[in-house]
Amino acid sequence: MKQTALHLITLLILALTTLSATAHDFEVDGIYYNINGTEATVTSGTNEYASDVTIPKTVIFGGTTYSVTSIGDYAFYNCSGLTSITIPNSVTAIGEEAFSECSGLTSITIGNSVTSIGEYAFCGCSGLTSITIPNSITSISDGAFMLCTGLTSVTINDSVTYIGSYAFGGCSELINITIPNSVTTIGEYAFRNCTSLTNITIPNSVTSIGRSAFNGCSGLARITIPNSVSSIGEGAFECCSGLTSIFVESGNPNYDSRNNCNAIIETATNTLIAGCMNTIIPNSVTSIGNSAFEGCSRLTSITIPDSVTSIGLHAFYSCSRLTSINIPNSVTSIEYGVFSRCSSLTNITIPNSVTHICGYAFSNCSGLASITIPNSVTSIEYEAFYGCSGMTSVTIPNSVTSIGRSAFNGCTCLTNVTCFAFSPPTINSSSSDAFSSDVTSQATLFVPRESVTAYQAANNWKDFSQIVGINGLDGFEVDGVWYRALEENYAMVIQKQGEDNLYQGDVVIPDSVSYLDYVFSVTAIDASAFEDCYELASVVIGDAVETIGENAFQGCTGLTSVTIGSGVNSIGARAFNYCNALTTVTCRGTVPPVMANANCFSNAAYSRATLVVPRLQIEAYQAADYWYRFSNIEGWGSCGLGDVNADGIIGISDVTALTNALLTNSTDPALLEYGDLNHNGRLDIGDVTNLIVTLLTH
Repeated sequence: MKQTALHLITLLILALTTLSATAHDFEVDGIYYNINGTEATVTSGTNEYASDVTIPKTVIFGGTTYSVTSIGDYAFYNCSGLTSITIPNSVTAIGEEAFSECSGLTSITIGNSVTSIGEYAFCGCSGLTSITIPNSITSISDGAFMLCTGLTSVTINDSVTYIGSYAFGGCSELINITIPNSVTTIGEYAFRNCTSLTNITIPNSVTSIGRSAFNGCSGLARITIPNSVSSIGEGAFECCSGLTSIFVESGNPNYDSRNNCNAIIETATNTLIAGCMNTIIPNSVTSIGNSAFEGCSRLTSITIPDSVTSIGLHAFYSCSRLTSINIPNSVTSIEYGVFSRCSSLTNITIPNSVTHICGYAFSNCSGLASITIPNSVTSIEYEAFYGCSGMTSVTIPNSVTSIGRSAFNGCTCLTNVTCFAFSPPTINSSSSDAFSSDVTSQATLFVPRESVTAYQAANNWKDFSQIVGINGLDGFEVDGVWYRALEENYAMVIQKQGEDNLYQGDVVIPDSVSYLDYVFSVTAIDASAFEDCYELASVVIGDAVETIGENAFQGCTGLTSVTIGSGVNSIGARAFNYCNALTTVTCRGTVPPVMANANCFSNAAYSRATLVVPRLQIEAYQAADYWYRFSNIEGWGSCGLGDVNADGIIGISDVTALTNALLTNSTDPALLEYGDLNHNGRLDIGDVTNLIVTLLTH
């Protein structure tokens, strides 16, 4: 009803505007006028203006001579047949939308007497190719040349001090414009979508750059902010996908580009307000502002430092080439639309510090295959993952109490939904499509065994055609290591929970753990599970572990030794990056695990650490992708037969390792190679006896 009423009011206003616009006092030589004393204003008439029009300085009617001093509002509005217009020096004012939508207008001469051009005066004059603003003009009004899509050149004289909002917005062919030193203000959206604009110099007279002033100027390669600028509106350079360099002149008291970061930082708040494809976020930045990287379609990767505590609305919206992002533990909220339309995003690390995921946060991230939400999150808002068409699985922790409208709608490939909440998260009747019918009909919903009945009765949850009960453990601790149950009998190592959430000292990840009435095989280490645990000294990864996630141990600057179990087959990107103190990396696998890329380990580790592998597999590691980068590769058991644990010493720990191998019926070929002391091709009690004798006699 409100929309209908609004539509009728709009039609009424347009009708009244049309009636007033067509009223005129007289017509001479095809031009219509209204008079005020001895002055005449050009206005619209009963016939549409066409072809070439020259407005006279004076006009005689009824024996009286009138001076033509202005062109009225809408005078030539939508005169598509008008091709050229000459405005005499007698005219001082051009009214609002005077030539708006004159799409055939290719030439206009504005006299030096004109002191004001009304709002949207030439809006939509798509045939205009160039324009010169005379010296008499001091301000370019809002929308004056908006949507003049054929405009390639604009000359602004140094009398102009103000460029209004939308003044040149949508001039897709505009290549060159010089802003004179007289200009102090560039209004909102002033050059929006000037996609052909490759270079612009902001003079040091400018003090204010309005909101979205250069939005969509995809051809701009570099921008320099002079030290005179004291105000930059939100999104001033958003969607400038071609920007490679952003620089703030030294001496600006309000903004800076510290550390040559290729970004604009608000100095007082340490907020990064505008970035580009080459931005490196300094460690001193505490906030990433709204729309800071919005539409930066050439951005492929970015590192967010731990100093950042907040990421603003739409900060990375439509960064279509961004493939992965690591959100630091310092961030507590993922705001509205932050990563929306990041279609190439395949991996996202959400830390345990995040308590809620806002609306549209990851909507239309079509490359995202799976998501594990940490158990710090209590709410997932409307359309948070809407349109993530590539997503096949999602894990929702027991901390989540509410899920918003269409949160997972459009996730057409979703086949596995795991929700650890014992009480089904609230999905209100107004939000009953959190999971769409194409999801509920094809996906299996895994929930705690004791809660199956509750989910079968709960709104929207009951629509799942398959609801399967599993153990409901999400975030449990055994011997100082935290785990998440993945499914029946399997678990993943996760970030340490609680306030003191950093692992320290020596950590051993076993092959299996027991908790309550369950026994889990430990098969994975979650992304960022040990990230930035700078007091972690050593880690031994059990043989049951198959995957080490992205960033798993990144930033563990105190880590000196790591043992990778024989079952590991893949190591995620940056898994051990910045672990520069590593001196020994032991990999027990007879087949080199697949490393995602070269930065799985840092260059320091490649050059300084010793890689210890099964002796018979040295050549395989030397030829394997990225493993070959290790400068020093040695065979397992450097002390020879009996050095079962490959620590370079034959001691009681080797007896323990060999005994454990017997008790677990291990088939590890490395253990057989260095533990078969009686040379009978298998491990048995005789090998243990021989090893003890060796210790006692040496």
